[in-house]
Amino acid sequence: QITTVSGNEFLLQSDMDFLILDWFHAIKNVIDRLPKEQRITSGNLEFKLRRSSSIELLHNLDTESKEPKPEHRKSLIFRLNYSASDTNDRNRVKSRLKKFISRRPSLKTLQEKGLIKDQIFGSHLHMVCEHEKSTVPQFVRLCIKAVERRGLDVDGIYRVSGNLATIQKLRFVVNQEEKLNLDDSQWEDIHVVTGALKMFFRELPEPLFPYCFFEQFVEAIKIQDNATRIKAIRSLVKKLPRPNYDTMKILFEHLQKIAAKESVNLMSTQSLGIVFGPTLLRPEKETGNMAVHMLYQNQIVELMLSEYSKIFGSEED
Repeated sequence: QITTVSGNEFLLQSDMDFLILDWFHAIKNVIDRLPKEQRITSGNLEFKLRRSSSIELLHNLDTESKEPKPEHRKSLIFRLNYSASDTNDRNRVKSRLKKFISRRPSLKTLQEKGLIKDQIFGSHLHMVCEHEKSTVPQFVRLCIKAVERRGLDVDGIYRVSGNLATIQKLRFVVNQEEKLNLDDSQWEDIHVVTGALKMFFRELPEPLFPYCFFEQFVEAIKIQDNATRIKAIRSLVKKLPRPNYDTMKILFEHLQKIAAKESVNLMSTQSLGIVFGPTLLRPEKETGNMAVHMLYQNQIVELMLSEYSKIFGSEED
């Protein structure tokens, strides 16, 4: 890049290093032909070239003449920026980055050393349960207890959104700290707790209703005879992996308590189906039938709430 005293700027650019060097040396030769007291020495210039890929030369020069005008000798500045894309340099940088990445400790190593805590949000359900040596995540239990203690009568519970920034803060705390106190004043808004619980289920890599069961549940909800439909849903639920079944059972038992307070909180089984349907079950690959799928998702949750005892009860019930 050449910037003249008159404000003109010239950019000479090429991916070919030898061509850039030719340009640079041609301009350098012009500088070298100036009176000795006005030019930068060749030795100094070569030293800079070895030390840096970006060189700036300041010199008194008039762009309209090889010789500077007398009245401008002290004020005119010729600036030359030289920048070459050196393939060898790029290869060296890539090589160093690869070595750095290969030397990095694995996530498992960092977790074993206690430098990184196992994540709760965004982890597979079975991994969370295995880490906690349980079949229901502790965070799910804590949220359910908090809502049943101070949220059953709240208008629009689970439908009304909490402050997203506070929900994200709670999410961060859950992922970083072993102990969580949902009675702390910063989680006073119960909608923050319900929002975090919904976020936990929404961020599961595989939903609470596993992908391989999605079409089976959809086919079951399409059955016209109610008794046969309930029997089919019950059969599918019993086939779920243990963490999915136990977590689903405690969650739907909780949501049934919410629905029982419909006269106060205005949350019916239908409303809860609309809220939790897309959160708890979805196809692995979205298709053009999203609206139809959403209808079935809502109906499945609604049926499982209204027929909770028949679906999750013992064989004798």
